[in-house]
Amino acid sequence: MISVSRDTPPVTGEAVQLPHALVSVIDSREGYLAAVDAIAAGHGPIAIDAERASGFRYSQRAYLIQVFRRGSGIFLFDPPAIGSFSELDDVIRNDEWILHAASQDLACLREVGLDPTRIFDTELGARLAGLPRVGLGTVVEALLGVHLAKEHSAADWSTRPLPQSWLVYAALDVELLVDLREAMGGVIQEQRKTRIAEEEFAAVLTREAKPPRIDAWRRLTGLSSLRHVRNLAVARELWLARDEYAREIDTSPGRLVPDSAIVAAARVLPATKRDLAALREFSGRASRSELDRWWDAMERGLATTDMPPLHIANESPFPPARVWSERNPTADRRLKASRAGVAEVGALLDVPVENLLTPESLRRLAWAPPEPLDLVGIRSALENLGARRWQVDATAQVILNAFVDAGQSDADAPEATS
Repeated sequence: MISVSRDTPPVTGEAVQLPHALVSVIDSREGYLAAVDAIAAGHGPIAIDAERASGFRYSQRAYLIQVFRRGSGIFLFDPPAIGSFSELDDVIRNDEWILHAASQDLACLREVGLDPTRIFDTELGARLAGLPRVGLGTVVEALLGVHLAKEHSAADWSTRPLPQSWLVYAALDVELLVDLREAMGGVIQEQRKTRIAEEEFAAVLTREAKPPRIDAWRRLTGLSSLRHVRNLAVARELWLARDEYAREIDTSPGRLVPDSAIVAAARVLPATKRDLAALREFSGRASRSELDRWWDAMERGLATTDMPPLHIANESPFPPARVWSERNPTADRRLKASRAGVAEVGALLDVPVENLLTPESLRRLAWAPPEPLDLVGIRSALENLGARRWQVDATAQVILNAFVDAGQSDADAPEATS
């Protein structure tokens, strides 16, 4: 546990970087259980954060979990060493948890048994409050007058032991969240957005994880430069081999062989393993040490009869919006008019348009509006698309008006004459 904590908000004014005491990490079950007892004896909401090793590891597991509670202090936990956090979850599950960008951390927290029932997301709250920048350092500086150095945000948190400067960085990230929640809650209340925030925070908790992407190998950077299906087949097999090996050794795929190397090999199609090894563009720290693995993948790609299509069909129920004016002029007018109306509502509420209503929802509705076209139908369609109650209340009438006007434009258009 860190020996210093603060139970009162910092003095605001000119931004300052806080000094900090030495920080240690709890990496034993005994230390963890003692910390659980201390956290249970504290009071108020739970500030929590997690650090992963994105860009270094294949997995998205947490390699450090930070917890702060007034009356308890700050605790930094080593999840791989501790294992399950079910005892801590039992103690704090029904309290409010404060996170910054909760959607980024919930999966790895749930993986170790930490699953909140009520949250306050300071990043999402900053968006709803109309702050121009929503990174934690910027928001803390704007609302608390404290400067947070963010030089370790992209660090390899699987490193052991973790450097002291990294631990101080991690501790400050969570130590200020309770103060930040109070300040931001006041701003949201002044703007009469409390219900909006509550609905958005609840939606974050219940949002389903996206299903695994079909043909994820097609996300290879530079893949569009390959013009023939055989080249694509080789790129696919190389990507699958890299992904399997990266998962096996828990390393970020791009650190083994970068996308550019895979695409280069698939474009050139070296005739032999020696030619592959000699290909200058085939780089990466595992490009030569695992050469047999990559050559086997190339041979599979060269021999397969399961050829991938050169282009994949658009899975959307409607074409790209840029061609609507030709394919469905009425839908195009509906989209443009409703988009303008929703933008006006966003400006009036001082809420980013993307938080007011997703562009995808508006496109779906404009392409295939409900029948009959009335307010009940629009509200029901928005709810079926996942819009929250506040979003429906704010946008349904505006969308209906735009759609009706677009239909009237069709009716008023002069008939074509031969």
